[in-house]
Formats: sequence, C-alpha cells, structure tokens
Amino acid sequence: MYVVIVGGGKVGTYLTRRLLKEGKEVLLIERDRSQYKSLHDQFGDAVMWGDGCEASTQSEAGFQRADVVAAVTGEDEDNLIVCQMAKNEFGVSRTVARVNDPTHTWLFQKLGVTATVSATDVLYSLIEQEILLGKVIPLAAVKLGNMEVVEASLTSRSACIGRRVRDLNLPKKTNIVWLMRGDEGTTVDGDTEFQAGDLIVALVPVEAEAEFRSLL
Repeated sequence: MYVVIVGGGKVGTYLTRRLLKEGKEVLLIERDRSQYKSLHDQFGDAVMWGDGCEASTQSEAGFQRADVVAAVTGEDEDNLIVCQMAKNEFGVSRTVARVNDPTHTWLFQKLGVTATVSATDVLYSLIEQEILLGKVIPLAAVKLGNMEVVEASLTSRSACIGRRVRDLNLPKKTNIVWLMRGDEGTTVDGDTEFQAGDLIVALVPVEAEAEFRSLL
C-alpha cells in the first residue's frame, strides 16, 4: 500500500510515524521549508518538500500510483483541492480529508471525498453521547450504503427502556442487530424489550445517527 499525506503538522507527523511503523510505504509532503527540514531529520526520504496543491508536486510524489491520499493541513480549502485533484486528475480511489470547520463537511462529501475527519464533530459527539446515553460509539463506517455500525449502552434515562423494538419508530434503514445483557449476547427481533444496562449494536445510516441517538 502506498499512502501520500499532505500536511506535515502534528496530524501528518503522527500519521506518518504510525504508518511507517506498520511497514507501509508513505510519503509526507510539506511546503514549509523549515518544517520540512525538521521532518526530514525524522523520516528521511519519506518526506518531500513541495506544495501538495500543485499538480507538478503531486505528479512527482506519485499520486498516479497512490492507494490513498490523505490531506491533513490546517486549511480546508487546501485539503479539498488536494483530494479533488487526486481523484479527478490522478484517479486515486480513496481520498481522506481533515475538516477543520465542521460546517464544510457537507461540501467535501458532495464533491466525492471518500472520508472526512472533523475533530470538532468527534468531540461534540462524545460530549452529547455522554449526556444523553452514557455511551454511543461509532464502531465502523461501511463504505457501501453510507452506513455506520453503532454501539449504544442504554442507561436508566433512555426513552426506550421497557419498550419493544417493534414499538420504536426507528429511522429508515436502521436495524438493531445485536444485544448484550450481562454476559449473554443475542440477536434482536421485534419482541425484544430493552432494559437499563443493555448494550446494543445497530446499523444506522450516517445521516440518521442524530435521530437514532435522540430516540434512545
């Protein structure tokens, strides 16, 4: 696997270090000359000096053979440009972007960026989940169908305690597929009645996660 990372700040540095440790082929692109020199001291030829938004730099970096391009600079505009060029000019199948302003997320998704990461959204989600549920954890994103696998731990305050699955007005395409009660796990059907302390696993459309959380 060949991964190109654009942006040599803390995120790009830690990501590069981890991928190299796992034996991946990685190239980190940084345009600030002093930062590049510092990174080169750490990673050697795994770092390249240049502007990741420029086609000439992208070509030299080998975007045409990259399996993944990750744009993690502090500028949303730059990250979007990198991902768009990687996809449209070099045919990169998987692009990942850091989104610094969460209000920009919809634009990245609309323009076909494969995956976006917003630290603000993650922190907000964790805070709200702690307040409303005790714990709701997105376990994995399922690429096909725009679905998420979500784990939820129900507290005594949950609105669904004492109710059956068939009585819940679940968001469209949402399926509760597994329940753990104490040390016993079981599949879920329409007659399953929820209790405080239940841990459930559900398939939820990404856009319906907030609605599902509110229901619980």
